[in-house]
Amino acid sequence: MKTIIAEKPIVAREIAGLVGASNKKDGYLTGNGYFVTWAFGHLIGLGMPEDYGVSGFDKASLPMLPNPFLLTVRKVKKDKGYTADTGALKQLKVIEQLFNRSNSIIVATDAGREGELIFRYIYEYLKCNKPFERLWISSLTEKAIKQGFDNLKDGKQFDGLYQAAQGRSRADWLVGINATQALSIAAGNGIYSLGRVQTPTLALICKRYLENKNFSVKKYWQIQLSHNKELIDFKSLSKTKWEDQKLADDTLKAIQRSKTATVTSVETKSITEQPPLLFDLTGLQKEANKKLNLSAEETLNIAQSLYERKFITYPRTGSKYIPEDMWAEIPNLVRALQDSETCKQAVGKLKWGRFNKRIVNDLRVTDHHGLLITDKIPSALNAKENSVYDMIAFRLLEALSQACIKEITDVGLQALHYDFTVKGCKVIEAGWRSIKGSFSDDNTEPVQDLPELKKGDELKIKEASVLEKKTKPPGLYTEAGLLSAMETAGKEIENEDERKVLQNIGIGTPATRSAIIETLFTRNYIQREKKSLIPTEKGLQVYELVKDRKIADVAMTAEWELALQKIENNEADAGAFQKEMETYASSITNELLQTSIAQNNLPKLVCPKCKSQQLIIRDKIVKCPDEVCNWVQFRNVCGVQIGLADIENLVNKKKTSLIKGMKSKAGKKFDAYIVLNEDCKTSFEFAKNKSYKK
Repeated sequence: MKTIIAEKPIVAREIAGLVGASNKKDGYLTGNGYFVTWAFGHLIGLGMPEDYGVSGFDKASLPMLPNPFLLTVRKVKKDKGYTADTGALKQLKVIEQLFNRSNSIIVATDAGREGELIFRYIYEYLKCNKPFERLWISSLTEKAIKQGFDNLKDGKQFDGLYQAAQGRSRADWLVGINATQALSIAAGNGIYSLGRVQTPTLALICKRYLENKNFSVKKYWQIQLSHNKELIDFKSLSKTKWEDQKLADDTLKAIQRSKTATVTSVETKSITEQPPLLFDLTGLQKEANKKLNLSAEETLNIAQSLYERKFITYPRTGSKYIPEDMWAEIPNLVRALQDSETCKQAVGKLKWGRFNKRIVNDLRVTDHHGLLITDKIPSALNAKENSVYDMIAFRLLEALSQACIKEITDVGLQALHYDFTVKGCKVIEAGWRSIKGSFSDDNTEPVQDLPELKKGDELKIKEASVLEKKTKPPGLYTEAGLLSAMETAGKEIENEDERKVLQNIGIGTPATRSAIIETLFTRNYIQREKKSLIPTEKGLQVYELVKDRKIADVAMTAEWELALQKIENNEADAGAFQKEMETYASSITNELLQTSIAQNNLPKLVCPKCKSQQLIIRDKIVKCPDEVCNWVQFRNVCGVQIGLADIENLVNKKKTSLIKGMKSKAGKKFDAYIVLNEDCKTSFEFAKNKSYKK
């Protein structure tokens, strides 16, 4: 007998159907010489400090450098501690029994770093020594799975991948556990979570937020002229930017008197815009955030669901290319899209027999190729799933189209002795831009149509006006912008040699970036303000403490990603990497334990109920330490974090300022004051004096 182990039940059922294991049992399927079972994601993980006999946060036991690392069954939170997940224990027992009854194993967990780790940790925990082969596939279509079974690979071929995954998991443990405990002990006031990738990502958000906040906006003025020639209206703009409005107004009057402008130069150049490549996961997440306002996490979940239902290929990919041997499949995918209501018109614009082969590159395909649809056209998707699917489908059609050729014309004008400019654009060949019919990118200025102009032409000024403009601060990060910054972290490094080495290395991987962003929300370090990500008070406090320390250094985190890639490719030693991480964890622990955290920024407030105890102020809660009194106020009210100033107002003045943007259970937004009544209970007071109990 052979046991096939998949990552999730849905994939196991798919495989079982193909290998003829149709007999359902508790926790597995069997038949035709196979057992087919599954994990539920990470069933086994690295043990926590309590598994090493360390309970609570204990300065004396830092830094913790486990040797060996212990593996434990997944735990869930219960009361104040953690206990083994009963579902995980039950499934693990099933897997163990099947392994014991088999001669060999076929690994069918997701084909990537995390999928490899899920299986290997189970294999190691169960002390199994049965031989295993690897099913390596990029889509769950019947054809792909059958091909995968015809080409099973020796499990040992993936030792590098496992060592990289294990190295990442241990590095995160060493840095996360030690740094979090050290800073929390130094603070003595709540838990301050730090992490190997989480903290540099927080640093990116805080740095940009502070640059934006501290930017001093300056006003300036430009003059705009309106012209008409050959029945075409167009506008020109002064090259000069006046810092004094009066000077601009005086110049305007003089130009209005002159009534004409002369063409001083006409430059036309042809620009070729190559079609975009396929999406990798980060590219899809950025696009879905910009166009659909989906978070990175939502996009990944939707893509994973489309993959499991066989509509798209494996989503957690870092590549935008396909290998040469897949090129023959592409026409079938395009033909399949002729049956899709939203895509069939776009398919008609493709030139058959002239598909663009830019996406074919064997050397640029990593574990998986770029995101593709399959030949199974979806039905019964919800609106968001439809939109994400269409993004992937349209991107394939764009990638296969020809380049877009534009003619860009730059015209120089002079009115009096002031220079003006006009930009015009003419699409010569629409190419890939005809697929969606959008001819300029979202963030570029709209370009106008121009008449024939030549040097020396006199143009009448129909209208002239002064435009008031402002210098713009660096924009706050949206989730799309943050994903870009994480992806290209290496490019921001100041040291030139380091930058060259790391320029194509980001922080985190396409598969983990959305989880890192979600962790920052969970920790109450960042929040959304419309589309922007901004740090909370706590996030800024942590940033101020660690911004000059190694743990917030993007360059070092990118270097680790590079080291993990080398381990994966068998070009570097996993043991040496772990030693380096242990040394780093020790130095960061000592550095953080010596941090002194100013407590004076927390107001000293007396409990409004018992009037005798000083309140304990944490980031999630404000409470009286006296268990008899037990007064408590949560700081997150209807989705809004209550700032310290409002906590002070509530306790001392019995009323906060107007809190905006709270959400009711029905999802409706409202603004209200929080007031403290005679019994020290809180309720809402609306501007119209309506109030209801919280």
